[in-house]
Amino acid sequence: MYEFMDGQIVDITPAYIVLLVNGIGYLIYTADPYRFNVDQNKTIRVYVYQSVSDSAILLYGFYEADDKKLFEKLIAVSGIGPKSALAILAGNDRSGLVLAISNKDVKFLTKFPGVGKKTAQQIILDLQGKVGDLSQIVQARSGQSASEQSDELRDAISALEALGYSAKQIDAIRLELGKDKALTTDEYLSLGLKLLMH
Repeated sequence: MYEFMDGQIVDITPAYIVLLVNGIGYLIYTADPYRFNVDQNKTIRVYVYQSVSDSAILLYGFYEADDKKLFEKLIAVSGIGPKSALAILAGNDRSGLVLAISNKDVKFLTKFPGVGKKTAQQIILDLQGKVGDLSQIVQARSGQSASEQSDELRDAISALEALGYSAKQIDAIRLELGKDKALTTDEYLSLGLKLLMH
């Protein structure tokens, strides 16, 4: 099994990236391919999970190790395969997902693609108390219920991720960013950029 690969991004599509490693191009499915949009001459590390089935051997890639850990926990849930787990991560709210599991927030979990009430309850049942190693994500959101996060704030956070800021960078400012609950998406985005540049 692979832990990670270091190489150059040579192709990006809406569903996957192609990573060139020692002359071999690896097709890697990822939740947010455009997050890997970097200088093609730059070496980048991609954390990978290898899925082996009777019909195919597939690689799933992650920008950060925490994303891979969360993916591995999700696919351990009954009824969730690699593609479903990737679709959940594509929602771009990893910290919200972890906190929702901890708080047994079924309503929040059903916002993810392909997750109905029954699957949400199964996620909570299987993962309750098993996301402790991702506690730094939860701590960044402590005191703020996942369901309380406004659509405007969520949109601003998605925009920051699209601009290339890492989940760790965003989680470090999330509490400060969420203190004012009456801002527009643009105002949250401007404040987020200001905090990240300090």
